[in-house]
Amino acid sequence: MTAAGLILAAGAGRRYGMPKALVRHQGRLLVQRAHQVLAEAGCPTITVVLGAAADEVRAAAPDLPETVVNPDWATGMGSSLRAGLAHLATTGATAALVLLVDMPGVTAEAVRRILAGAAPDALVMGGYGDRRGHPVLLGRDHWAGVAAVATGDRGARDYLRANPVRIVPVGDVADDSDIDVP
Repeated sequence: MTAAGLILAAGAGRRYGMPKALVRHQGRLLVQRAHQVLAEAGCPTITVVLGAAADEVRAAAPDLPETVVNPDWATGMGSSLRAGLAHLATTGATAALVLLVDMPGVTAEAVRRILAGAAPDALVMGGYGDRRGHPVLLGRDHWAGVAAVATGDRGARDYLRANPVRIVPVGDVADDSDIDVP
């Protein structure tokens, strides 16, 4: 079974003041860091969904893996998740490990723990004490259902709340804080 990494990095970062994919954090772009985390965790393929400033992101980070441009990025993260899953549906991936670009505290170890549950019927989320968060694993059997409800900035949230999800504790090796403002 193959779980593909899927980095959602299409937003304009309105609250931040610039696309978060272009934000430097600890010496590199957030999008490069997300790619490195998924690669270190063992994702055999990784796709980055871009949107706002896509050409600028590609120029600033020429080492990125395959990219997909979400033409509807301004409508929110849901459209980026749909674009990424639609792309992965054309591959042999059996699951998608979703990572948001603005969560630099997620580690390769956290991703490995989530990847251990990869299967076409899997729904797995990272656990941080009493909270659920990223990384999130979506088995291929769920992609159509996720895509049907992914709107605005809600992504897979409603689908995950309506279906049984396995929670894997990762709070001891990761931080689920996101970067919303400088």
